[in-house]
Amino acid sequence: MAAEVQKTEGSPAVRAAVALGATAALCLAAMVFVGPAAYPWLKAVHVIAVISWMAGMLYLPRLFIYHCEAAPGSEMSETFKVMEGRLLRIIINPAMIVTWVLGLWLAWQGGHFAAGWLHAKLALVLVLSGVHGYFSASARRFAEDRNTVTSRQWRMWNEVPTLLMIGIVILVIVKPF
Repeated sequence: MAAEVQKTEGSPAVRAAVALGATAALCLAAMVFVGPAAYPWLKAVHVIAVISWMAGMLYLPRLFIYHCEAAPGSEMSETFKVMEGRLLRIIINPAMIVTWVLGLWLAWQGGHFAAGWLHAKLALVLVLSGVHGYFSASARRFAEDRNTVTSRQWRMWNEVPTLLMIGIVILVIVKPF
């Protein structure tokens, strides 16, 4: 089974890279050729990327919880390895990149870099990016059958992206300072 998985993994990753590249090219073209009128369109793409990133960040630790319950080397464990890897490569990583690039451009274009709420939001997004990095490293540990985190601990980690998202949304919508 592992040999079959290796043969098919490149294709989804290549498609994800092509999609990310095409999205980046379209956004860059909109920024350069359309200018300020591109702002609402790029804001929409930013929101779509945020939703995709958050969906993956909420689902990945749930996969880890179930993966903990599968015996290392079992067919179920191997299936979780594929699911976790694809989720990271095809959805979570590209969505994070688009979120960051467009978010920074939107903040610059909108003149928000002096706003206190944006500084707090960026701090929370940096923490979320750190959690993303931890989840990525954890997926590699699962892939090598070296996980040391219990399913109970993963249940707690599952709440961290939600709490960060709540803080980020409040800062963006309410702009308390």
